[in-house]
Amino acid sequence: MSDDRMIAKLEMLIALAKEKHFGRAAESLGITQPSLSTGIRQLEDQLGVKLVLRGSRFGGLTPEGQRTLIWARKIVGDARRLREEMRFTREGLSGHLRIAVIPTALTWASHLATAFRQAHPNVDFTVLSRNSAEILEMLENFDVDAGISYLDNEPLGHVSTAFLYRETYAAICRPEHPLAGRKQLEWRDLQGQDLCLLTPDMQNRRIVNKAFAEAGMQPKAVLESNSTVVLASQVEEAGLVTVLPDQLARRLVSGRALSMVPLGQATPGPAVGLVAPWQEPHTPVIQALLEAARKVATAEG
Repeated sequence: MSDDRMIAKLEMLIALAKEKHFGRAAESLGITQPSLSTGIRQLEDQLGVKLVLRGSRFGGLTPEGQRTLIWARKIVGDARRLREEMRFTREGLSGHLRIAVIPTALTWASHLATAFRQAHPNVDFTVLSRNSAEILEMLENFDVDAGISYLDNEPLGHVSTAFLYRETYAAICRPEHPLAGRKQLEWRDLQGQDLCLLTPDMQNRRIVNKAFAEAGMQPKAVLESNSTVVLASQVEEAGLVTVLPDQLARRLVSGRALSMVPLGQATPGPAVGLVAPWQEPHTPVIQALLEAARKVATAEG
């Protein structure tokens, strides 16, 4: 089996491990299901081990399949990095960057993309909103090239990082709300308020829940959403109160009939930054992105 064909088969294994379904994995690769099944069997024959548990449907990877998956991700990642290196020598910094971002950091993703494209106009961006767990999974499966997520609140694994900022928080309410006239609020001031908050799968919500718990209270969330735009709309339309990072809060209240009141913090908030798969060396475009993130952090700080 040639090196290119081997890499193609390893990409099939990665897709199958991600989708956990032969049909969906084949569709994600743009091939037929029989071609995927044949490719996996050829890989098994080449390696001399069974990689996939099969029955009437996909039954998971064998222990050998799990170990092969680790190697597959490394080999495929190295091959893609080599191709990027060679393209850089031919064309300079160019290509397409895919970044997955926690919803509360989307404004920073915009800052970063703008600054990067000003310096490197031949690089295009796709920016996706995802929770922190999804970002790590997408990085592992090569679905994105980098992410913006929390750096020190929950385990990240083996990644490269570039610090962007620390979160501080604010409450958003209508201008006529009793809380709107305050210069600063404490978390306990939100006791009993009808709140709209991010969904529990969002790391930001877990951080907010922890802050409420440390204040000795349970938040009264009458509406949850994974969209910060929905939260701001519910404050405006239904008179609810939400809690969001202050920079995002400022962006959401701008031009709307909403008020923002800072929330006091006894300790520094969680760090947020750029995360990319650990590689040595990084591709030129990822190295440039990490450097751009550090410059944006300095400029915004």
